[in-house]
Amino acid sequence: MIDLPFIRRAEAVVAAGAPAQGAAPAQVGSTKRLPLAGIRVLDLSAYIAGPYGCTQLADMGAEVIKVEPPVGDNLRKYPSTLEAESRAFLGVNRSKRGIVIDLKQPDGLAVLQKLVDTADVLVHNFRPGVPERLGIGYEQLKQRRPQLVYCAVTGYGETGPMKDNAGYDQVLQTFTGICALQGPAGGEPQIVYGSVVDYYAAALVASGVSAALFERGRSGQGQYVGVSLLRSALAMQSARLIKADNEPLAIGRDMRSGGITGIHPAREGYIYLSANTAHFWATLCERVGLPELAADERYDTVRKRAENADVLVPKLRAALAARTAREWEQVFGSDVPCAAARQLEEMFDHPQVLAEGMMAAMHHPAVGSYQGFTEVVRFGNAPAPAPFAAPALGQHSDQILAANGYSPEEISRLRALGVIR
Repeated sequence: MIDLPFIRRAEAVVAAGAPAQGAAPAQVGSTKRLPLAGIRVLDLSAYIAGPYGCTQLADMGAEVIKVEPPVGDNLRKYPSTLEAESRAFLGVNRSKRGIVIDLKQPDGLAVLQKLVDTADVLVHNFRPGVPERLGIGYEQLKQRRPQLVYCAVTGYGETGPMKDNAGYDQVLQTFTGICALQGPAGGEPQIVYGSVVDYYAAALVASGVSAALFERGRSGQGQYVGVSLLRSALAMQSARLIKADNEPLAIGRDMRSGGITGIHPAREGYIYLSANTAHFWATLCERVGLPELAADERYDTVRKRAENADVLVPKLRAALAARTAREWEQVFGSDVPCAAARQLEEMFDHPQVLAEGMMAAMHHPAVGSYQGFTEVVRFGNAPAPAPFAAPALGQHSDQILAANGYSPEEISRLRALGVIR
């Protein structure tokens, strides 16, 4: 059974003319369309994992509506050198329209239920049990909309003794051993900054929802999709999480090759080098003026080079002191995998980033114009949708409700009651 309502909906938008500002591009009427064109997503999640997963769905062509409580997504309140809005919120929530709904009020629940009637996907990151108390649990909404793909992002999963615990990126890093392995052996654990667990969970949200939509196209039925930070943190360590029968539990699981492969100081700056293959090792030795090392059988494998790091690293670093890190980049070119250490800000105008169209100009009603990352995945069948700024709190409430059949009088009544903003 092929599920086509979302295609018919997008074709209707095409027939009606250009979409409203901030709406997902309607491309289903042509042979060139993004994979999720015509899909409507309700994003009830906060922080990073759920919201950025929904942003990735927007990059695939979906229309995403961010539903926030009256106090807003807590990420809006995170420290930021931008005064008008949190930098993190802008980066995580682009290409969405926004509405504020107080789900604790009966009228608020009724508004969300009406939005669910035309939605294909709902994503949230409430703790287990909370959605049911609010009246938006999977089984509750499934009765109303069997086609709904319902994605819940949790800290530790839906079952087990820790299911009710709050889960955050760095909590899960510490819990699952990422921090212990990041730090020196036997030393102080170290956080991997950049919310890596959250961002990987966001990728799992996008892929899990996409897979469920694909299956819905065959069965006509939606389903529950569970993503947890615990699963995300362990998936990131799949290469370490192997234990053979009769193998002791406490063994070395650090996969870093060490020694030559790593970050080294140059005359100015630092450069990362990777020389794990025989070819790269030989080329590295030749370019830095140490060809005799490549010919020495004592160093002809990654393991041998790691074991002899105390001999090799001083010689390599003495050679690297002859040039700056960026000069070495030019010397090595594409023949030795390497990168001079850069600041993030350099990505705004780096030639490779610009050539790939990864930065885009957007406009926010409070922040004004700004540059931000866009197009997580590139599809050859259609151009990426034009990105737009993350919504101000409740920016599109009237527009979204009007499109779902609410009269101006009804909207005014809901606003007066504090149900919407």
